[in-house]
Amino acid sequence: MKKIIVPFGLAMVSFMSAAFAAEPLVDVEWVKNNIGKPGIVFLDVRGKLAGKSKADYLRGHIPGAVWTNYLKDGWRTKDAGGTAGQLAPIPKLEKLIGGLGIDNSSHVVVVPNGGKALDVGTGTRIYWTFKVLGHDNVSLLNGGMVAYMKAVDKKSKKPINPLAKGLTKVSAKTFKASFRKEMLATKEDVKRAMKSSTALVDNRPNSQYVGVNRHRLAKRFGTIPSAKNFPENWMTVNGGGSFRKKLTLAKLYDTIGIKTDAEQINFCNTGHWASLGWFVSHEIMGNKKSKMYDGSMLEWSADKGLPIEQKVKLQ
Repeated sequence: MKKIIVPFGLAMVSFMSAAFAAEPLVDVEWVKNNIGKPGIVFLDVRGKLAGKSKADYLRGHIPGAVWTNYLKDGWRTKDAGGTAGQLAPIPKLEKLIGGLGIDNSSHVVVVPNGGKALDVGTGTRIYWTFKVLGHDNVSLLNGGMVAYMKAVDKKSKKPINPLAKGLTKVSAKTFKASFRKEMLATKEDVKRAMKSSTALVDNRPNSQYVGVNRHRLAKRFGTIPSAKNFPENWMTVNGGGSFRKKLTLAKLYDTIGIKTDAEQINFCNTGHWASLGWFVSHEIMGNKKSKMYDGSMLEWSADKGLPIEQKVKLQ
């Protein structure tokens, strides 16, 4: 048999590709089996949107988990155009992530609260941020801490799964981004999508989609013309913290009239709910043609030269 020699560099690239690949969703059993393993960082993102705070983390978290404040630590910022909730400058994100004890070899497991779709959006937004920064070795705990703490002792009613109290101290590491600009849809991309077959998917609640309500910072009511509505709380079971099965999601996409293998741009108000839509499309359904419009309706509605469709007009 002829011996095949693989060049060292090519072998290393293949090894690294496998090493840095991670499943989008992990479950509670996976977490329990991987507590304390080198290279795995559990990132606890419970916060205000879930009615939680750092105090909840201090009272009990997955052993070794580090905590970050999604709203205050700098994951999102106001951009040069004044649009709130946008992707922060790359150097700031690198510093933030490195300060959490995460480097380019870390397998990051994002842990939301998991009580409802809104707070799962915190997890998917941070997950999306890692992906945009070129870090593929990232997963999300399906069901979050609610699922992790669900199993309790019959007598004491206390959680069975391991918990640690207090603050996990970590040493800062170096994290270097490899920015994937192609993952971000711009206002110009959306304008082109309106005239093409690219699906525009509004992941806001239906009341905002039809124009009955709006985000407090949005300048106008309604949605982007030709957009179809896939509300954020349709993607999780009963609007809770666990994602629906792929087959069920496929049926929902079919009902709405959205192809799961074609170009798609997800949007909402600030790229929070839209990160749920992007995660379901890109990561669960496997549609690598999906992008997210970070500026979303706050940017779009502020430009009076751009059209908006208000399906329900109130006097």
